[in-house]
Amino acid sequence: MSDTEYDFVVAGDGSEAFETVQAAINAVPDFRDAETRILIREGEYREKIVVPTSKTNVTLVGDGPERTVLTYDDYNGKPNRFGEAMGTTESSSCFVFGDGFTARDLAFRNDAGRVGQAVAIRVDGDRAVFENCGFLGNQDTLYTHGRDSRQYYRGCYIEGTVDFVFGWSIAVFEGCEIVCKGERGYVTAASTPADAEFGYVFEDCTVVGDESAESFYLGRPWRPHARTVFTGSYLGGHIEPDGWHNWDEPAKEETAFYAEYDNEGPGNAPSERVEWARQLSEEEATDYNRRTIFNGWDPLGRLAAD
Repeated sequence: MSDTEYDFVVAGDGSEAFETVQAAINAVPDFRDAETRILIREGEYREKIVVPTSKTNVTLVGDGPERTVLTYDDYNGKPNRFGEAMGTTESSSCFVFGDGFTARDLAFRNDAGRVGQAVAIRVDGDRAVFENCGFLGNQDTLYTHGRDSRQYYRGCYIEGTVDFVFGWSIAVFEGCEIVCKGERGYVTAASTPADAEFGYVFEDCTVVGDESAESFYLGRPWRPHARTVFTGSYLGGHIEPDGWHNWDEPAKEETAFYAEYDNEGPGNAPSERVEWARQLSEEEATDYNRRTIFNGWDPLGRLAAD
């Protein structure tokens, strides 16, 4: 796609109309029905980014997740300008509130280090799509926050230490690389609403560890009705045979839904999983398709048009 097919272009060196990503987002007309495409040239953009509710159908495209990086370094407990301690949400490097958001070929990062909760991106808007994006951080990297939000991640790289994919949203991760950092931790911490049929679904993903990874669980329930499913995925040897953790609250074993189907790798141990997790039957697994999970929304529609 040529530069002329973008509505706005951002370059940190000042060679384009916009020098910051936030300035380009602010220029998008409010509640636009059509897509607004923003090209972000190679570089590290150290800014706190907000896509407001009024900025709908915004698409951000970078020069690749290793070359275009949106980053900040806030964290839970860091003093704000008034000397007040930030919370986990406030630590987010990027906030996405607008519906119809798409990001492609760039990375979202929180580089505060291993200082506790430090979010790279919080996503609230409905129908959010991420393709070939990096999500870089440690604890609480990717916050899928919107209770009514449907989110699709394809071919993405997601790293972290503890609960590094967490939140309420319905989210499908397809063909993603999930990298566990540090000796021990948890990949997911879903807080799925009690009335939701689906939560997190990981399909054809690889779950690997860095050189120090020893003991990781696929998930633990942040809220009682957490739902997380891994299908057709490779699970590295750092995944505990138990697979799933109850967050030291046995009552959550009665309400959480944790399941697997057709996984492989040294971390795939169906016979050793906790008794309250499930191995799906072939028939049950057919329900875990994008159309059913997203209630008719096709996240590939916009990507296929590019």
